[in-house]
Amino acid sequence: MKRELGIARCGLACCLCSENTRCNGCNSGECPDKDWCENRKCSIKKGLANCFLCEEDCSKGLLSKIKPYGFTVFAKRYGVETLLDCLERNEKNGVVYHREEIYGDYDDFTGLEELIEFIKSGEK
Repeated sequence: MKRELGIARCGLACCLCSENTRCNGCNSGECPDKDWCENRKCSIKKGLANCFLCEEDCSKGLLSKIKPYGFTVFAKRYGVETLLDCLERNEKNGVVYHREEIYGDYDDFTGLEELIEFIKSGEK
């Protein structure tokens, strides 16, 4: 885990991403998705570093997917440091962020509260 990379604007975990060896994140100006990323554009327009800092309950862009939405809601509820602590502990205990391409253990959920409990416990 590269904890210093933290959480992307949309809630994805840059710190665990398999792309983090060649991607410097959405704030670097180098992001290949910067021209179309709705979450990046919206948070910049609102003057926010991350979607989890926004007071709205939003499902635009990548927040329409369970993993970034769940991470964003978790960070809103418990704080980003708690999210990073849980992700780090879970990784050490064998939870995989990207198993096949961009899909991993955090993608296997349909319900928000189930995902949040998994983040907290690391157990399905």
